[in-house]
Amino acid sequence: MFKIDKTLVSEEIIEKNFYCNISACKGACCIEGVAGAPLEKSEAKMINDNFDKVSEYLSDNAKNAVKSKGKYITLKDGNLETPLLNNKACVYVHYESNGILSCGIEKAYMDGKINFNKPISCHLYPIRIKEYSEFTAVNYHHWDICFKACSLGVELKKPVFEFVKDALVRKFGNEWYNSLEKISKNFHKK
Repeated sequence: MFKIDKTLVSEEIIEKNFYCNISACKGACCIEGVAGAPLEKSEAKMINDNFDKVSEYLSDNAKNAVKSKGKYITLKDGNLETPLLNNKACVYVHYESNGILSCGIEKAYMDGKINFNKPISCHLYPIRIKEYSEFTAVNYHHWDICFKACSLGVELKKPVFEFVKDALVRKFGNEWYNSLEKISKNFHKK
């Protein structure tokens, strides 16, 4: 681990390679797992305020699930996440005609209908963030469905942190990311 400002960062994000191979996994991260995508309070508000524009990209089943469960759910610990459809798929999943899954929130963003991208927890993946009172942990998350993404990352020599650069800058800022790049260069010189 190393420290940047008030973050503790796992060395794995500069050691490991990753490049999303959507043609191999078909977007399985949108339908696999046991919980919805973690949301920041500001993201829940943006989803709430822009749901009409996002809903254009959702299935009728997803829209019905949102009507019954809400646009986001609050967990016992007070954290927020996206609801699931049939206890599996995120309600915001968008089904492309080619069989690949994407994010309806991100689709609305890419089409210029809203001014925020998908939840930062999804945008950062395979990096996971955990907030503590004194610091924020920045860790690499291993998931079997991303095996092909890891292989492609090795082939392309793309470190995890470079793959998620835009998301890291969105979350922590340019100065933080520049510090991470310097640490990576020094780490690889050793």
